[in-house]
Amino acid sequence: MPNTTFSRLATAVLMGAALFAGSVQAAPTATPGTLKVGMEISYPPFESYDGDKVVGFDPEVSTALAKQLGDLKVEFVDTRFPNLILGLNANRFDTIISGMYITDERTKQADAIPYAQVGAAIMVRSDSTAKPQQPEDLCGLKVGLQQGTNWINQLKAVSADYCTKQNKGEIAISEFPTTAEASQALMSGNIQAHLEISAAAKMIVDKARGRIVISSQKSLYPQTLGIYVKKGNTELLEKMRGVVETYKRSGEYSELLKKYNLDPA
Repeated sequence: MPNTTFSRLATAVLMGAALFAGSVQAAPTATPGTLKVGMEISYPPFESYDGDKVVGFDPEVSTALAKQLGDLKVEFVDTRFPNLILGLNANRFDTIISGMYITDERTKQADAIPYAQVGAAIMVRSDSTAKPQQPEDLCGLKVGLQQGTNWINQLKAVSADYCTKQNKGEIAISEFPTTAEASQALMSGNIQAHLEISAAAKMIVDKARGRIVISSQKSLYPQTLGIYVKKGNTELLEKMRGVVETYKRSGEYSELLKKYNLDPA
């Protein structure tokens, strides 16, 4: 009888330990213990290199979420913005956290979790006679954008539906691999305006030291930024949703939004 009692007690303890272990099990990732995050690391203030270190809003968010997902290590996978969803679906990384808007086109390819909100700003050279306030003011101008951004199709629609019909000249859109190349094209006079996320625009203007200004007075095309997870990866998606909601309620999240001039999702 003592042996039987001991056996039952041992079994109960082991079962309880197994249940407890299951309750704190880390999120499932391609590499156990590591959350691989896809991002284009040339897009301040969202992500950029400071020497060998990756800094910015998204790396800070990624690190906080990885900790809550089971104290995971974070690995950043530098990927061109247009290739991020392709890389996610090819299992190159577990998630995308890279200042990426939530759009119908993208959510057909991957699942998205809202984590911040931001709008766009129009930048021009400080000596420019044109000071566009809104997209319709870009008629007849050469406008630069980062390749793959959602505003390209929106500006094309403005150009076709408004500019051309009003005989104001089409918007000549130039796409650049990175936002840094677009801002350089603006400073050199190859384009006349640069449309960019407002948080990034503010940093570009600060670094330009008076050579570039933001001409638009209000946020354009307000959009929600999303953390993307591959379709079918239900377990990671649900765990990520849970920790994102917990993080949104924290003071750390509020302070981070203020630091990078962003709004809550």
